[in-house]
Amino acid sequence: MRIVALSGALGLAACGGGGGDDSGGGGQGTLKVSMTDAPACGFDHVFVTVNRVRVHTSANADPTASGWVNIDVSPARKIDLLSLTNGVLTSLGQTALPAGNYQQVRLVLDANTGGGSAALANSVVPTGGTEQSLDTPSAVQSGIKINRPFTVSSGTLTDLVLDFDACKSVVKRGNGSFGLKPVVTAVPTVVSGAVTGVVGSAPGASVYAERNGVVVKATVADANGNFTLSPIEQSSTAGAVDVVVVPGAANGRGTGIVRGVPVVAGGSTAISTSASPMSLPTSTYRRVSGTVSPASAEATLRALQLVSGGTFEIAATAAASDTGAYSFFAAAPALPVAAPVIGTYQAALPIPLQPDGAAGGKYSVQATSSAGVVATQQVDVNSADVVQNFSF
Repeated sequence: MRIVALSGALGLAACGGGGGDDSGGGGQGTLKVSMTDAPACGFDHVFVTVNRVRVHTSANADPTASGWVNIDVSPARKIDLLSLTNGVLTSLGQTALPAGNYQQVRLVLDANTGGGSAALANSVVPTGGTEQSLDTPSAVQSGIKINRPFTVSSGTLTDLVLDFDACKSVVKRGNGSFGLKPVVTAVPTVVSGAVTGVVGSAPGASVYAERNGVVVKATVADANGNFTLSPIEQSSTAGAVDVVVVPGAANGRGTGIVRGVPVVAGGSTAISTSASPMSLPTSTYRRVSGTVSPASAEATLRALQLVSGGTFEIAATAAASDTGAYSFFAAAPALPVAAPVIGTYQAALPIPLQPDGAAGGKYSVQATSSAGVVATQQVDVNSADVVQNFSF
């Protein structure tokens, strides 16, 4: 994967109205907005073109309401999301704005205009393939809505990071085209920290920070197995995360899990190093695929595994919006057969990891429709690939 640092302030100016209450102490503060990414499944590049970031004090304000503060990206920037892993950020700019509490962020993208790849504002390059259009919904032109409260204090700089999950945002259709189903979160860096590690014999491994089986940050290990999960928000109720490493079929290694890894705001926690890398068992991989009907359900799917009493996400994908077909994953089998190994965080490295034989090759596939309806099926890939269909 090509890693390109795209950071640097753009000297952007604010336009549009402003708003804030007096809870920030009155006066003005400064908001700086950056963007990062989780790994994308089966793509060499995922490009989006950003032309504006907007913030508002109301979570319910529509795009035409008064009171928006804009950070214009001029000229608009075509950014490769896959260059923004392992803690790499790209700055979208900063602006002065009234101190106060803000509730909503909108990330506004340019639309594709046609006329060949040179005119594609948003596009993907499938692994080993050529650049293709990434179709965006009309809502993208009014801004991808992110409800996230944050405070801008008078006379201070507030850093806000937009985490664009390319893996869960790109949907492959049955006709071979691609659509954008945006999954974006916002994290204030003042309450975030990092987790680092090294996984042996698994370059390009998918690495997830999870809370209660829900991914809160993801990345991919580099060519030497190094990874950085950042930013991870320090939760008000739980400062720790579970780190899940899924090396992928190309590496032939099984899943490793470290539970209870502390997240310290402004700090970094190591779960392994080059001197004490995470060692994972060998494993074959198998595929789970099927169809969700009706296709209009636009379901997202997660492969979950129950390991030593905890539930962990191992893979995620989206069903095609025109056919309902899904696969973990189309490019290569995605689910390890070998028993996952699991341990609990300790400062002294290496952290001992023990296999959970009862969990090997057994998964719970959870399909969630766009209306929020959830269906779950148990699958076992120990002996063969599995076809599992869902109906809503």
